[in-house]
Amino acid sequence: MSQAETQAKRYASFAEFYPFYLSEHANQTCRRLHFVGTSLGLACLVIALVTLNAWWLLVGLLVGYAFAWVGHFVFEKNRPATFTYPLWSLMGDWVMWSEILRGRIRF
Repeated sequence: MSQAETQAKRYASFAEFYPFYLSEHANQTCRRLHFVGTSLGLACLVIALVTLNAWWLLVGLLVGYAFAWVGHFVFEKNRPATFTYPLWSLMGDWVMWSEILRGRIRF
């Protein structure tokens, strides 16, 4: 299935979407950048909660997406799924992050 066909496809569930999400992260460097960006975004969330400074939330979003998009545009050479499936891509990122953390997906 071409990327245009995949982008036109609508998934009925997250379980159906997640294999596609993983296929868009086949490049190890892309996955590593996602993991680092998500980890830094999580750290920014913690800092925002501890300091009660909401600006850290913006920093977290910017850092997280910057790492992920570099991974896609430079290493994976594809368009981030978040442009077409924003909520499921966010969910997929956290599931992939947890699977990398638990050793179920190779870092």
